[in-house]
Amino acid sequence: MTAASPAIDPSHTAVVLIEYQNDFTSDGGTLHAAVAPVMESTGMLENTVELVEKARAAGATIVHTPISFAPGYGEISDRPYGILAGVVDSNSFVKGTWGAEIIKDLEPQDGDILIEGKRGFDAFASTNLDFILRSKGITTMALGGFLTNFCVESTMRTGYEKGYQVYTLTDCLAATSEAEHENAIANDYPMFSRPVTSTEFAAALTGEQATLSGSSRAEY
Repeated sequence: MTAASPAIDPSHTAVVLIEYQNDFTSDGGTLHAAVAPVMESTGMLENTVELVEKARAAGATIVHTPISFAPGYGEISDRPYGILAGVVDSNSFVKGTWGAEIIKDLEPQDGDILIEGKRGFDAFASTNLDFILRSKGITTMALGGFLTNFCVESTMRTGYEKGYQVYTLTDCLAATSEAEHENAIANDYPMFSRPVTSTEFAAALTGEQATLSGSSRAEY
């Protein structure tokens, strides 16, 4: 079914950018080759840059949530498994390195918020993201970044549970395969967010479109 969303007030809205860092985004990044095909198919970098410019101009808050680890990865288990094992094995997102830096096109600007302490998938879990959003009166968040079916999805689910109005920017995302990317958007995202394109979200944020509709699944 279709669920109409409330009007979007920029003063209570945050665009949350998840891991737009060189190891993902840029040629030479340790994990770039894995996500490059989906990045290209969605045009996610160009779409994100354009949305961020419009959101800033409209008065929304831009929040950056990079992931990083000290050399040696002492913040996590000495026997990581799953995706964190891949991060360690590829020597990704090490503090102080080019790979951990936020891509230049999306570097934090005056008025943006840089969240520190992200060590896992969920941008809320090991950070003060929730405290900062609530202290600024944020009630709506729009999510973009990496990976569609890991960090973005984990953050989406927690945002939903915490009572935020969550939008997922379907053309500002990338995963390691088209199948994983599309499956998350089609089957998981509508349960915990309103999936919309960056163009649709920007139009609602700037007043060009009064409200948004997002897909919502009611099957349990």
